[in-house]
Amino acid sequence: MFSAKRFLKQAAGTFILTAAAFNAGPARAQEGFPFGFEMTLDAARQPGSKRVPTMQIGDSGEATLELWCKGGKGQFSVAGNTVIFVAGPLEDRACPPAKAQADDELVAALSEAATWRRQGDLISFIGTRPLRFRLLTN
Repeated sequence: MFSAKRFLKQAAGTFILTAAAFNAGPARAQEGFPFGFEMTLDAARQPGSKRVPTMQIGDSGEATLELWCKGGKGQFSVAGNTVIFVAGPLEDRACPPAKAQADDELVAALSEAATWRRQGDLISFIGTRPLRFRLLTN
């Protein structure tokens, strides 16, 4: 005899197990590019500073950069695991030479990145100098 209540319980159990299977394991290690997120450079603070560079990437790839001292805009283009970053002009905020140089080197490394990889909340840009950012997910 057919029981609707029993059928619904089995269907719900199957749905929960299927959803759990799709959300678990290494398949989630590589997710999409973090459009619409803010991220922080995975690096130590510079001596005498509390700042760590951050980058916010909009839904269309537009990026807002707040670096060690300078700030500016840029644009990301992504196809698969290939990435292109084009920096716009940076605001020079009367930065000390060491911080200005660190900012310029960071932007150059982003511009030289050819591929990217995501592992959970860590985003790596791979080029001549690999960079790792941590998504701000709170």
